[in-house]
Amino acid sequence: MPVALRTLKAGVFLVCLLPLARLVYLGVAGGLGANPIEFVTRSTGTWALAGLMVTLSVTPLRRLTGLAGLIRYRRMLGLFAFFYACLHFVAYVWLDQFFDPAAIARDIVKRPFVTVGFAAFILLVPLAATSSHAMMRRLGRRWQQLHRLIYLIALLGVVHYLWLVKKDLTEPLIYGGVLALLLALRLPYCGKRFVQAGSSAMQRRP
Repeated sequence: MPVALRTLKAGVFLVCLLPLARLVYLGVAGGLGANPIEFVTRSTGTWALAGLMVTLSVTPLRRLTGLAGLIRYRRMLGLFAFFYACLHFVAYVWLDQFFDPAAIARDIVKRPFVTVGFAAFILLVPLAATSSHAMMRRLGRRWQQLHRLIYLIALLGVVHYLWLVKKDLTEPLIYGGVLALLLALRLPYCGKRFVQAGSSAMQRRP
């Protein structure tokens, strides 16, 4: 791998760690607010959902810009989305439910937003577990079929956020709009027009 590519990949890696560094800094500085548990849980969940959206945007951006190298970062971005989803899950199980299986089970059954969020996390696990090139080769066509679940997972994540928020729905609706756009670009007609627009833009560059 060329030095420039390794440097850029390391830079993306460090950028993906910034949300965690921010949480650690705020925790040390006492800046987590009046309800630190809620702050940590919400922050990690938001960054997990943002990570999913960024991961899903790699292919459309590659088609628009013609930069084939963007695909090299999709796996890392997806794993970071899973990483923040794990932190979100751990914050819920540990800080909110104190590792009480009965309380967690009741919460999953009684509160729909927890049910949907739990389902999204469970579906995300096999995607992370099969993200390596070795698993891609081993699963063949089934790998692509399995990893299409990311669209369902992202949808569940948006619904989880939407049902969680009680008053201001602006942020979850923004994520919903982004996801709707990314799904629309998967449609043959829209995707073709998107690629054509990208090609035209590339040709107009000086």
